[in-house]
Order: sequence, then C-alpha cells, then structure tokens
Amino acid sequence: MTAPLTIVIVEEDRDRAGAIVDALKGTVACEVHVIGNTTGLARKIAAHQPDVVLIDIDNPTRDMLEELTLASGPLDRPVAMFVSSAAGGLARAAIEAGVSAYVVDGLRPERLKPVMDAAIARFQIMRQMRTELAETRRALEERKVIDRAKGLLMKARGIGEDEAYALLRRTAMDQGRRVAEVAEALVTAAGLLG
Repeated sequence: MTAPLTIVIVEEDRDRAGAIVDALKGTVACEVHVIGNTTGLARKIAAHQPDVVLIDIDNPTRDMLEELTLASGPLDRPVAMFVSSAAGGLARAAIEAGVSAYVVDGLRPERLKPVMDAAIARFQIMRQMRTELAETRRALEERKVIDRAKGLLMKARGIGEDEAYALLRRTAMDQGRRVAEVAEALVTAAGLLG
C-alpha cells in the first residue's frame, strides 16, 4: 500500500478550489492543502512539503513563475499549471522554470488525474536526467584531475602513463580512498609546492 500523496492546490477562487479538492479525493488517496493567495508562493508551498503542486490560474505572470522557481520550487516536485488561455511566451517560460505540465484551457476535474500522472512521470524523467548529467559532469571533472595527477607523476618520476595510473590506484587502495581523491590531493599539493 502506498502512502497518500500530499497535494498543494494554488487556486484563488474558493468554490473552484473546493471542486478541485472533491475531484482529487474521488480519484486519488491524498491529503490536500489549498493556497488561495499567490503572494509568497514558494514559502507557502515549501511549508506543506507536497508531493505534487497543482496551480489553476487564469493568466500567470512572469513574477509568479519567478516566485515558483525560488526555494523549494518545481525542481523539487512535480508542478502542473492550468491556465485559461495561451499567453504569449509564458508556456515556454513555465517549462523552463521547471513546470512539469502546462495545460491550456483551464482545469477540468475529468482531466485532473491524467494530467497529474503525466506531470509526475515527466518530473521523474527530468530528475533522472539531471542526476545523470550531474554524475557525468562529476566523472568528467574527476577524469581531468586524474589526468593532471598522472601528468605530474610522469614528469616527476619519469614513468609512463600506465605506471602513473597504477601508482595512483595502488596509493588509493593502500589509503582506502578513491583514485580521484588521491589525484586531487596530489594536484593540490603540487599547486602548493609551485
């Protein structure tokens, strides 16, 4: 059994917010919090630590999108934004801000669950891609440091590249550290020694 989702709904109209809550309760096991005023939106969303954020707004502004991207914004959780009409350029701005689903023609109860599921799936794919990108960047940086350390060893000891790497690797194993950590220490020490 999965835990109920914590969902934040951003909707200024109380009646409409009630209809959205009713539609959600009928389709998904959830705990719902409604935010009726978009001032300080990021802080209010973060206070609830939701699994999903649903925003129903007639015409979002760039300021609102900026607020949304602040601390605890769309990069931390899926966000689906429902707007009444296509506002020039705001769809792109919303996606760039990290909104997982940008739905034109407002929020209708029968579309709520499929759109929310799509937003969650897209968010998870994007999070996985960000994680993989960060890991790739880290590995590339480590590779650069290892190559610099090998170069230092080759020059200082008059050895080949394979021997330099073997020395780094053996030192790392002896010290119970990663090769990249040993290489970083060597490069740092060489920089200090000039």
